[in-house]
Amino acid sequence: MISRIGLVVHGGREQAAITAAQVRAWAGEHGIPCVEVDVWNAPPGDGRLHSAEEAARAGHPDLIVTIGGDGTFLRGVRVAMHADALVLGVSVGRVGFLTEVRPQDVVAALDAVYAGHVEVEERLTLTMRASRPLSIPPDIKSYLKFGRGPMLPPPEPRLGTPEEVGWGVALDITALNDVVFEKLARDRLASVAVYVSGRHFASYSADALVVASPTGSTAYSFAAGGPVVSPGIDALIFTPVAPHMAFNRSILLDARRERVGVLVLERSGRVAVTVDGQLRGVLEPGDWVSVYAAPRSARLARVGEFSFLGRVRDRFGLADAAAALADGEAPAVYRPSEPIPPDLLHPGPWANVP
Repeated sequence: MISRIGLVVHGGREQAAITAAQVRAWAGEHGIPCVEVDVWNAPPGDGRLHSAEEAARAGHPDLIVTIGGDGTFLRGVRVAMHADALVLGVSVGRVGFLTEVRPQDVVAALDAVYAGHVEVEERLTLTMRASRPLSIPPDIKSYLKFGRGPMLPPPEPRLGTPEEVGWGVALDITALNDVVFEKLARDRLASVAVYVSGRHFASYSADALVVASPTGSTAYSFAAGGPVVSPGIDALIFTPVAPHMAFNRSILLDARRERVGVLVLERSGRVAVTVDGQLRGVLEPGDWVSVYAAPRSARLARVGEFSFLGRVRDRFGLADAAAALADGEAPAVYRPSEPIPPDLLHPGPWANVP
């Protein structure tokens, strides 16, 4: 059942505006308030709002409908996490890893959610602690704002001093895709020490370091050579970008038990912290940030069968090897033995899967 809809629309796409009108009409027919959530624009001379403020202004909707691409979807998730809302993504973008519903199917999708005929897929999200509250120095605001639109403000610190908390200032922030530590100047690399659960792993001098969730494994981390990770796995993926060292591999960590700490070394250049592609702060030498799994998952509405690897194959345009095709054609579906024979059944999370 839906009691209130928050609508996040990519204003630069004509198809998005047409589809948004359909959503508003559907909501009107069902007597459901539908509120625009403007996560792009800001009043003149003012900055954009924190996600908690955006959720409050929208009246804490229980369904966020995003109409655009994956960037629009990420903006919607940011608000949904503060409203404990379900997110339904309508795809009018170019890639669409996260969005599922086609514009022509939006009414049927809303009917399905309204009737409760929807599968809720939970996705791991990331959050952070830091040695101090993050900030964006005034001297670089104009440079970083170019081409990005109004910037989000630095994340609000949660209550408690570092001494009270024990290991840093907790930041009120959630990432669905990734947290990226990247150099600010072209002539100054980011030199950082990386810690896994408090123990030094390696020090890197690199263009950037990506800490991604499984959802974000197909984004920046993948472009930097990282692995594709199923969203059903609770994992942190740490991937260096153009490191000046022989070891340039990704590290896959257990998100339930491990965290990634990044300490900016004393003679490093400034390091920007971006969360799901949005600048949220700048680190100086001596600053540190710890990235770990957030206590709450993002809740995605799936109204049809969703195959993650099928989406990977489609969006990346994967082609079968010519030599393999010469040796035979693979069936679209192959199930050698279902259910799994008892003597081969793993006693883990798959034991009760039909």
